[in-house]
Amino acid sequence: ACFRLLCSLLIPALFLSGVLCVCLVVLLWGVRLWIQQRKKELTSAGKDGKQPLLVAFFHPYCNAGGGGERVLWCAIRTLQKKYRNVTCVVYTGDRGATGEEIVEGAFRRFNIKLTHPVKFVFLEKRYLVEASLYPHFTLLGQSLGSVFLGWEALRKCVPDVYIDSMGYAFTLPLFKYLGGCRVGCYVHYPTISTDMLSVVRNQDTRFNNAAFITNSPLFSKFKLAYYYFFAFMYGLVGSCSDVIMVNSSWTLNHILSLWRAGACTSIVYPPCDVQTFLDIPLEEEKSTREYSIVSVSQFRPEKDHPLQIRAFAKLLKEKRLGQQPPLKLILIGGCRNQQDEERVNNLKRLCEELGVSNDVTFRINIPFEELKRHLAEATIGLHTMWNEHFGIGVVECMAAGTVILAHSSGGPKLDIVVPYEGHITGFLAENEDNYAETMAYILSLSPEKRLEIRENARRSVHRFSDQHFEETFLLSVEPLFK
Repeated sequence: ACFRLLCSLLIPALFLSGVLCVCLVVLLWGVRLWIQQRKKELTSAGKDGKQPLLVAFFHPYCNAGGGGERVLWCAIRTLQKKYRNVTCVVYTGDRGATGEEIVEGAFRRFNIKLTHPVKFVFLEKRYLVEASLYPHFTLLGQSLGSVFLGWEALRKCVPDVYIDSMGYAFTLPLFKYLGGCRVGCYVHYPTISTDMLSVVRNQDTRFNNAAFITNSPLFSKFKLAYYYFFAFMYGLVGSCSDVIMVNSSWTLNHILSLWRAGACTSIVYPPCDVQTFLDIPLEEEKSTREYSIVSVSQFRPEKDHPLQIRAFAKLLKEKRLGQQPPLKLILIGGCRNQQDEERVNNLKRLCEELGVSNDVTFRINIPFEELKRHLAEATIGLHTMWNEHFGIGVVECMAAGTVILAHSSGGPKLDIVVPYEGHITGFLAENEDNYAETMAYILSLSPEKRLEIRENARRSVHRFSDQHFEETFLLSVEPLFK
């Protein structure tokens, strides 16, 4: 009787599921046909009578002025130089500025001049991808929000080639299967990484894994299950991409592990403005009355400024036993909002607690010329972020002629602070003691030895120039234009 009841329920359920699946497929096919029809209506022929190839970049914050935006404008300039019959489109949520103002901003910030006009598609629903909207399940919330934002973008303009240049992988299947586009992406940082999974699995307390979760086995297991589900979905949508570009070996390892699309994945180092820093004259140190150690990074929690201050305090405590020139730590960075400003106040309080307030200087949102001057005068460039995906600040310090001391992980360890032609280019450390000891070692070297390391570092950073980016970017995106 139970078996008959089960069969009587199961067969209608299977039939209903089949009908729903067919309806869903028909609906999606209908949407795709509607989008293709809309594309024909919206596309106009160029001057030569041929329809231009529309290449769209999904970059909701294209006017932000960071390293990701430098990649965007360099990529557009590169395509304009290479392909004549290409019109570049940028999907952006920066509705507070006109297209002309955005292009002018790119020229002012990055000295990147575009050879042809760019078409901007202004999106109204950018708020859907802002982290503040999702106090819990932020990764999932932002990713689902990006699908809705992507749908708005697709409705307003259907391109031939779609490139996600900001890390919204969940938009890729939307443009590939509904938009019928060839799709590519430039990954600055995986939305979820195997490191994030291990942090939760090992119940480590970090800025993105609160203490109340690490202290509860139940919460930790639930968060781990959520992360594994999200990682599976992230891998599924990412593998839709026809071309995958990543910014470093560290990002490559995570993307290969999660997306499993090695055949179409390649490293394209971001274009760093190395020439500006290489123009700083590199001279042998003169007898100095003071050594400066400079850190350049935004005041965000993952940059780990407290580690810099604690290591510096330890160095000062040990150094005061000897008679050497005085030391100064200069923390240079940008404050985006009130939270960043509060973080700076907490760092100042830490300096007071450790008794190093007079030896630490904070320089916030300073002009570029002042940044160059501090780097030109510095002996050591300091960087402490764990698993930095690339590290543009590290490259800039090396190009400016400082002796770099970075965290022994991520991009700095795998790509940047590596021997060049068999010669040392800088130093790596992991914890407070390592950092203090290595800074003491660098300061103990002769000026001639330091100069040798600085020269090696400078020669090595040509790998991260605009020209190298253009060459590798064009090689990577070639399949999208065949």
